[in-house]
Amino acid sequence: MLRRLGSEQAAVEARQLLLSEYSTSDAAAEYRWKMAQARAKRGDIAGAFTWAQPILTDNPHSEPARQAGFWAGKWASKLGRQQDAETIFRQVLANYPQSYYAWRSAVHLGWDVGDFPTVGKQQPKVVVPPVRPLLPLGSAALKELYQLGQGRDAWALWQAEFQNRLQPQVAEQFTNGLILIGVGEHLQGISQISKLEDRETPEEQAEYQALCQKLTYWQGLYPLPFAEAIMTESQQRNLNPLLVSALIRQESRFEPDVQSSAGAIGLMQVMPSTGAWAAEKLSVKQYALEKPEDNIKLGTWFLAQTHQAHQNNSLLAVASYNAGQGNTAKWFPERVSTDPDEFVETIPFDETRNYVKQVFGNYWNYLRLYDPQVAERLAEYSASESTAINK
Repeated sequence: MLRRLGSEQAAVEARQLLLSEYSTSDAAAEYRWKMAQARAKRGDIAGAFTWAQPILTDNPHSEPARQAGFWAGKWASKLGRQQDAETIFRQVLANYPQSYYAWRSAVHLGWDVGDFPTVGKQQPKVVVPPVRPLLPLGSAALKELYQLGQGRDAWALWQAEFQNRLQPQVAEQFTNGLILIGVGEHLQGISQISKLEDRETPEEQAEYQALCQKLTYWQGLYPLPFAEAIMTESQQRNLNPLLVSALIRQESRFEPDVQSSAGAIGLMQVMPSTGAWAAEKLSVKQYALEKPEDNIKLGTWFLAQTHQAHQNNSLLAVASYNAGQGNTAKWFPERVSTDPDEFVETIPFDETRNYVKQVFGNYWNYLRLYDPQVAERLAEYSASESTAINK
């Protein structure tokens, strides 16, 4: 505001005050990240790194921290500061293990977790827990029914036990979310669990933060329903099953009969015309897009087609799955040779840019939760139960 009023010196002093007296504030983080991006856009990589690096130490809980941390690592690498880059990438993995930028950091550290050109064909070792986790609340009978997979019976009993519906405690809402997922209400269940982060009182936030350290919380956010069908059809199409699960989670939250305003149907949000095309190619005479097995069969065929159209580059395939071949074709001629991380940040459509990050963020979470090798390696960076599969 001072600058707009023509008081440039006063504006400079105000910014200096922000960085010296309020260095740990969210406003300072936002200003640092804005300046880092501006420097990078001008090609001043050293300046961008200088502005971004303090965000990891002074503003680790701020909104731009995980993104700024990853890019500080990228910029350090470009400056030839490989040791600094590796240290920063490890910080991102340790502090933000659930983020899209943790996956990108793991890639740049040389982990075998699939990069954009290779992830589509990766075949990770997927280990689905043989039994459900123990519910945090409820009677012994309820917990036993839930663990045995008796979802409807557990849900019926929970209706009698769940008394605090209007203002549930953190543990109650989490339990309710798990049981909803257990009866196939994946959209509602995931929503119940994800909304826990919105709790406002210090006591509730403390409960939520403690819950975030538990593996069961993340498995509730990233369940693996329809795993058998996804594994079977992914194998048929030579697709990474966890990437397929990641895309389904983003498209439909695993709701078989959901329909978009544009007319897309089911788990993989297949348009009727696309479904008819896929069915013809696969010689499928009868199908219903609301049926999970049919939707996964036809949807994975179409996802495989988008990969083939883009030389198996999953970044371009996933962007195309969301925005359509016509739109993405406009972007690629100019950007096809650019740094893929820069490409993601500059996708012209906000929806598609966020979609790409969400899908690959989902993929990374499925990988860290259900691939024992990745989980074990990530556990080296954190003592949290949420970064490793229980042995």
